[in-house]
Amino acid sequence: MTTQTQQPPQIPTTMIGVILTGHGGPEKLEYHDNLRVPSPAADEVLIRVAAAGINKTDINTRIGWYSKGVTTGTGTGIAEGQQDGDASWSGVPLHFPRIQGADCCGRIVAVGKDVDPKRIGERILVNTMLRHYVGRRPYECWTFGSECDGGFAQFAVAPAGETFMVVCDWSDAELGSIPCAFSTAENMLQRANVNAGEHVVITGASGGVGAAAIQLAKRRGAYVTAIGGEKKAKDMLGVGADHVVARDEDLVSKLGKSSVDVVLDLVAGSSFSSLLDVLKQGGRYAVSGAIAGPLVELDVRTLYLKDLSLLGCTFQEDGVFANLISYIERGEIRPHVSKVYPLKEIGPAQEHFGSKKTFGKLVLEIP
Repeated sequence: MTTQTQQPPQIPTTMIGVILTGHGGPEKLEYHDNLRVPSPAADEVLIRVAAAGINKTDINTRIGWYSKGVTTGTGTGIAEGQQDGDASWSGVPLHFPRIQGADCCGRIVAVGKDVDPKRIGERILVNTMLRHYVGRRPYECWTFGSECDGGFAQFAVAPAGETFMVVCDWSDAELGSIPCAFSTAENMLQRANVNAGEHVVITGASGGVGAAAIQLAKRRGAYVTAIGGEKKAKDMLGVGADHVVARDEDLVSKLGKSSVDVVLDLVAGSSFSSLLDVLKQGGRYAVSGAIAGPLVELDVRTLYLKDLSLLGCTFQEDGVFANLISYIERGEIRPHVSKVYPLKEIGPAQEHFGSKKTFGKLVLEIP
């Protein structure tokens, strides 16, 4: 007995894709037109990829920013010849070559032997944080496009149980902008238990995750103060923020001490202590990024005298991604795609992303 269904004859044996050959700059990304099309294992599906968003995690992985040897913001990575054994987000060596791409929108074209063949033809999104490959152990997961190949190719395989059908009228590019950014934001909100009427501060709110967090916090009925670039204030207000504070303004003087219920932080760096200052007694601080730098100064007295909760947010419970699918299908969130690039232009697309000049997602269209 074989481990997968017979592939339909229209599925080619080779495909177009981009492989990462090692940690470094865009030169480490190689475009190929003769990569092998993967075959789904018994509990996997084969996806014809249509679109994949550009995300910070793919770039951080490429440059090796997750290495503890890097102590600055996300624009820098490991130095040439530096030890890179901990340069993936999970702290274990990355295996090269790797097809990156944390986002994946497409259609199922073949299934493994244990998957219902009726799923062929479904329009799907792949959960970015995969629990399947680690036996669903708590606080363990793989990132799609990091510990396994991802969406920067014409075909990809993914666990059937973590590949979600979605029914909506959005374009492929719009759907392809959702998985990583929105699941990260929804996870932070869920872990921080954000409720209606609470005041939530979101840092890095003009970026993909931050803008998603604005929408998702407003969906829960929260009052949102967004922190981001001054030139993008109208954009942040446009996706639902109630109040905007420029990133270089004094947050405590703008909001007042002990005035905020929850902080969702994607920036860290020098702003960390002021974020704790504006939290109320019993406030919750959730973090899932460190754009301004991973090393912060903490006065432990602030932490314990205010009874604060500090929440690191990477692992996602099963309901997070399922929630997103329901929000899409009920029209409760909306995508904001700024520009679509062809896959072959992944280097310029990532450089555009790094410039931070655009509000809205950048997405790769897969030929």
